Amino acid sequence: MTTIEISDVRYPGLLRNIPDPPPVLYVDGELEPVDVQAVAIVGSRHATLYGIRIARTLAEELSRLGFTIVSGMARGIDRVAHEGALAAGGRTLAVLGCGLDVAYPPDHTQLRAQVAEAGALLPEFPLGSPPLAAHFPRRNRILSGLSLGVVVVEAAEGSGSLITAKLAAEQGREVFAVPGPIDAPTSRGTHGLLKQGAKLTETVDDILEELLPQLERPVIKRSLFPGPVAGVPEPRRSSYEPANFSPEEEKVYAVVGCEPQSIDELSERAALASSRVVCALLSLELKDAVRQAPGQRYHRSI
Repeated sequence: MTTIEISDVRYPGLLRNIPDPPPVLYVDGELEPVDVQAVAIVGSRHATLYGIRIARTLAEELSRLGFTIVSGMARGIDRVAHEGALAAGGRTLAVLGCGLDVAYPPDHTQLRAQVAEAGALLPEFPLGSPPLAAHFPRRNRILSGLSLGVVVVEAAEGSGSLITAKLAAEQGREVFAVPGPIDAPTSRGTHGLLKQGAKLTETVDDILEELLPQLERPVIKRSLFPGPVAGVPEPRRSSYEPANFSPEEEKVYAVVGCEPQSIDELSERAALASSRVVCALLSLELKDAVRQAPGQRYHRSI
């Protein structure tokens, strides 16, 4: 563990400039100069498959472009944001609402170790501090303070993620909101943010459009350029591009959607016997093109 006081040159500059910066951070891991280019991704603890898919995609794509992903190590969207950054080989910072020696949530022990290895855990609370309810609103100002912008992916009314978004706006940070189904409780908070002027976010380009002008050496939005760009990594080629599918896999993949469907439903839509659909799904799972939800229901990975 490292203790970093506000006067320390290692203290994050963005955080130092908020109205009420924490006087000290307790750090497990390393803070790097590149962390000045950070985006927070937050959202519901009770995330849907839709929210999980979108949060993971945004975290992975931003990480590949060189952004550090900041989140709060909570269940749901926070966890997926950290995991997306790790999967892309990027950096991620977790702002905790408890001391570094307190295992909360208890099922995130392995994830905490991975985040400390690829970035840092950094609460303002000393060792032994429990995860009190009052700690989390205070934590949220650090989440937004470390970041150029905050992306909210699913939030019910009264969600802590909305507190983070409010603090971000007060700190002069960009606020992004991902729209969702109009009848979903987890859409009410994000749609409320959109009504208040948050940036409607469908792809990573929506985030880059707002953040590029703020960067001294901006990440170049690859979609604007037809070929390789110096200093910008080529996007990772996926193992589940259509060219890698057999004809039967292509047929099954074409009917798999974002929402989980049963084997019988997929069999009917693909006009294939259930046994052939099962074989195709197994192959598509191995290629990380589809994932299985509870009850032997399948949906696309991205």
